[in-house]
Amino acid sequence: MQQADSPWRTLVIGAGSWGTALAAAACHNSDTLLWSRDADQAAHIQSQHKNPRYLSDIELPSTLQASADMEVALAHIAADPEHSLIILGVPVLAMRSTCQQWFTALQARGLQEVPIVWTCKGFEEHTGLLPHELVAQVGGQDIPHLGALSGPSFAREVVQQLPVALTVASSSARVAQTVTQILHTPFCRIYTSLDLIGVEVGGALKNVIAIACGISDGLQLGNNARAALITRGLAETARLGIALGGKAETFAGLTGLGDLVLTATGDLSRNRQVGLALGQGQSLENILASGMTAEGVRCARDSLARANALQIEMPITQAVCAVLFEQMSPLQAVSQLLSREAKIEGLK
Repeated sequence: MQQADSPWRTLVIGAGSWGTALAAAACHNSDTLLWSRDADQAAHIQSQHKNPRYLSDIELPSTLQASADMEVALAHIAADPEHSLIILGVPVLAMRSTCQQWFTALQARGLQEVPIVWTCKGFEEHTGLLPHELVAQVGGQDIPHLGALSGPSFAREVVQQLPVALTVASSSARVAQTVTQILHTPFCRIYTSLDLIGVEVGGALKNVIAIACGISDGLQLGNNARAALITRGLAETARLGIALGGKAETFAGLTGLGDLVLTATGDLSRNRQVGLALGQGQSLENILASGMTAEGVRCARDSLARANALQIEMPITQAVCAVLFEQMSPLQAVSQLLSREAKIEGLK
């Protein structure tokens, strides 16, 4: 429930499951509007307090507003830009077009100082860019207060107000302060970080490693195998993250180990579910045709390409790519991983 005396205002762009969940959470401390590109969806949320497409069985806060009108959304934060936050609740696939559209509109109205955080996890398909690199390409250099919001979190549990801890990563103190003021609640704990690169790499690679863990579970290889994949998956994630400029300690935190454990073991994880289906003998084509989507499938090749360009060894990611795109059988991929030369444990 929104606090009556709160001066804060939040605009969430994107009415998917995660955007919806964060909008519901933001209602606790702020006047919140959820923007959807679909007018019927927005009208339903506004009148029925339920999202008809995502988390449709869960009632949303009565104080949550929704609109498909961009002018209404901009007016919401223009009412008090000093106490406003914009959350980009869209996947990596939609980030470029979303940023181009909204950055232009914000600057035209003198609202470029409003803090913006994105929640997507992954490398952009074909370019291999991390979200902050993509944002810089499309005008982010003219928006001074930017950051990423990440951490181990399933949207369903967030909207149900089950306990969660998230990390906001930004070099802007205003971003950290604003996100904390709005999202830090009795059920949501916010931590801050300066390591934007490390946070983004952890969020991207955990999806790929989760597919590997799902494959292992689908093959019924046991808990020992899953634990090994999580541990060594974290090691290769950290190798790439550090090479790209991230800090080693970030990968032991919420956005590294925490997010990886959740995504690799949780039944609500779409990436794990894709891996399970592969391990049980289904083809990727049939899995995707059934409507199941997972960021790990989209960004696996680009993750490996970034690693190869830096001569970073990522055997688990390489094995996942072989299963996804090179028709290698899951059992053969496991066999190749196990036959690798013995080595000293560490990040190298």
